[in-house]
Amino acid sequence: MSRISIIVLVMVLMLTSLAGCAVTQRSDSGLSASAPAREDSVERARARAHTELAAVYYEIGNMAVALEEAREALRSDADYGPAHNIAGLVYGELKEDRLAEESFQRALRVNPLDSDANNNYGSFLCQRKREEEAIRYYLAAVRNPLYQTPDRSYVNAGVCARRRGDTAGAQGYFQLALKLRPAQPQALYQLADLSYARGSYEEAKSYLNRLSQAAQATPEALWLGVRIERKLGDRDIEESYASQLRKNFPNSREARALLSGQQE
Repeated sequence: MSRISIIVLVMVLMLTSLAGCAVTQRSDSGLSASAPAREDSVERARARAHTELAAVYYEIGNMAVALEEAREALRSDADYGPAHNIAGLVYGELKEDRLAEESFQRALRVNPLDSDANNNYGSFLCQRKREEEAIRYYLAAVRNPLYQTPDRSYVNAGVCARRRGDTAGAQGYFQLALKLRPAQPQALYQLADLSYARGSYEEAKSYLNRLSQAAQATPEALWLGVRIERKLGDRDIEESYASQLRKNFPNSREARALLSGQQE
């Protein structure tokens, strides 16, 4: 986020530190509700502001400050679920797995319907090769009707299913993501890659064409395009993908594979 965003959040902290002010709370379910002017609502607002700051620092990679902000949020309100969620993310990055897991579980005890916490806990588990557990949390995330990005959790479930060798399950999750968001880039790429892996090159090309209309090219997608067109025998399109890969991502692993003559 920008420096302006951080300054705005700091101003929020200053404002919410004024005792006795009335605040508007945003409930953990995502619905806004007006709260009476009492001390615990001020504490919740302060916890929310510190949590937002923790998220900013997490996004820019400053884990030390992110963790301190998350802790400050929890000092203000120990039952603020999103603060436990961001603490789980930070602890996960710091390889403090026990503390990360405790934080995610605490967030979900506060609000079992917290889709962000379910999704993030699922990613934590999948990264640690606990795929079956992870998929359960991804699917819990999408059960919340207020979740704004359920396609993201379906994609994550698909990637995790594919990692454990369940290609049929993975394809199903990616298709569910596309049902919700037809131009979902990660789902389109994964389905193109799965189609290529099973030798369905025309189908792979179709998904990749849809991807090129939905998002900017990535080295992974360009390299997949090279290989698909090589199988289909269209040298002109193959060279077009190869040229973009060499020009736009010369230092990528995929560009090195292309230059070395690697076939797969």
